[in-house]
Amino acid sequence: MFSLFIAVKMAESRVHNQFKLTSEDYVRADVGKKVTLPCHLSSGTSAVAMTIRWFKETECIYLYKNGQVTERSDYEGRVSLITQELERGNVSLRLRDFRESDTGDYICQVIHGEQKEEAGAFLWVRGGKCSRTPVMFLNT
Repeated sequence: MFSLFIAVKMAESRVHNQFKLTSEDYVRADVGKKVTLPCHLSSGTSAVAMTIRWFKETECIYLYKNGQVTERSDYEGRVSLITQELERGNVSLRLRDFRESDTGDYICQVIHGEQKEEAGAFLWVRGGKCSRTPVMFLNT
């Protein structure tokens, strides 16, 4: 009976630790302004003890691990997480002083134990043209 209780508790624990990431597909920003790339863990799961990486294309621009932060040099001082929101599962990236060169695909990656989840967003200049928008031509 006792071993059955332990097995059930371990299974509940594993299910509880499962999480999903949600994000927005497209985010627009004004040059020189702040922008937030939204990314959240499902069910408000705490991200404090997780590894969080943000990539632009294939380059890691921000790493949060064990409470320590590493930023890629050309983003240093311009990127951050909202650390007081990590407890509620908010792993959104804040980017200050948005530049046209910041336009592109961003991927949020969260790792906890054996589980790794990713969610992406395309960041582009407000008023600019998004190269990912489908175009349809009509013959007249």
